[in-house]
Amino acid sequence: MGANNITSVSEFILVGLTDDHKTQILLFVLILLIYSFTLVGNLGIIMLVRADSHLHTPMYFFLTHLSSVEICYVTSTIPQMLTHLLRGHRSISLIHCALQMYIALSMGIAEALLLGVMAYDRYLAICHPLTYATTMGRLRQLQLTSACWVVGFCVSVVCVSLTFSHTFCGSCCINHFICEIPMVLKQACDDTRTTEFIIFLFSAMNILVPFSVILISYGLILLSVFQMRSATGLRKAFSTCGSHLAVVTLFYGTTTFTYIIPQSGRSPDTDKHIAVFYVVVTPLLNPVIYTLRNKDVHEAIAKVLQRLGFAKKN
Repeated sequence: MGANNITSVSEFILVGLTDDHKTQILLFVLILLIYSFTLVGNLGIIMLVRADSHLHTPMYFFLTHLSSVEICYVTSTIPQMLTHLLRGHRSISLIHCALQMYIALSMGIAEALLLGVMAYDRYLAICHPLTYATTMGRLRQLQLTSACWVVGFCVSVVCVSLTFSHTFCGSCCINHFICEIPMVLKQACDDTRTTEFIIFLFSAMNILVPFSVILISYGLILLSVFQMRSATGLRKAFSTCGSHLAVVTLFYGTTTFTYIIPQSGRSPDTDKHIAVFYVVVTPLLNPVIYTLRNKDVHEAIAKVLQRLGFAKKN
């Protein structure tokens, strides 16, 4: 490629979800509401667990970390998305793009690993209740959560560094609403095959491995409940595992589609439409799914409301 076709790029242009002004306003209001509920829901979980000593268990310890991840993830992506929808100005500097990519990817990897850890924790609690307290002690909890965060940050450094080691040329117009590695790499002028292969390997490890742990853990939980021959326990297990698996499948399925499955033959808009699910929808569903049918959480909320004078004591 000639030198005339290569430019020193200082910013990217994000195409966004739509060019229609009315649709942009509608999306702005809808996504702002979802973002607000996501922040309130996840912050509520963190404060509730801190306030109620009955929730100081491994399950809720991991859940507070998941909520922290979700807050960081949506805050790294949605505010910029809302600004572009409202103003219509969709440029993003190279540094801002790299920073957003790094934070979002770090949080995405940490979330994928945390979901696997939480499924493993449920397996130990249900299938090995006698040894659960010693196996999942405080030190083990800290080790597992620390590993999730560290792996997320370290893998992201490698992937983002490789992505921005390439030369970008042309107008650098990205058909997306955030900076994501597959979309940014399409703007590179030089050969990206080695980078794409390395990112594929990291994606496969960080998506497929924890997803396999989740499937195996829930499979063993259901098998254990079947052996108990308890209709109530079986119904509760199906209800809990079913709702968790629905959110997990949505998260892992959409990220797999973006980072692992080859992009050739897809519609140009497919990737950004799929990304809406793991950028906007899943962070809202996680706190709902993990607390909606949870009696411990309901009791903790009731206690907090009683302290604040919004509910009468029994």
